[in-house]
Amino acid sequence: MKARFTDEQIIKLLKEHEAGEVAADICRRYGISQGTFYKYKSKYSGMEASDAKKLKALESENAKLKKLLAETMLDVAMLRDVNSKKW
Repeated sequence: MKARFTDEQIIKLLKEHEAGEVAADICRRYGISQGTFYKYKSKYSGMEASDAKKLKALESENAKLKKLLAETMLDVAMLRDVNSKKW
């Protein structure tokens, strides 16, 4: 799924809200729902653009590590299964 807004754009619209603009007006201007706005706010609140880039890099690294762990656990389970059979 392609993201509609980049992290920098999301942080920009949150900065507008912090500057005192009403959330409903921001949502209308950017064409997002208030639920989406508050989801962005919970994830990116208080961040700068560089922090968001670091977060995205950490999330991708975490996903790769989880995939490697799952593959390793599957290999171990297969080897245990093969080892437990009587020949």
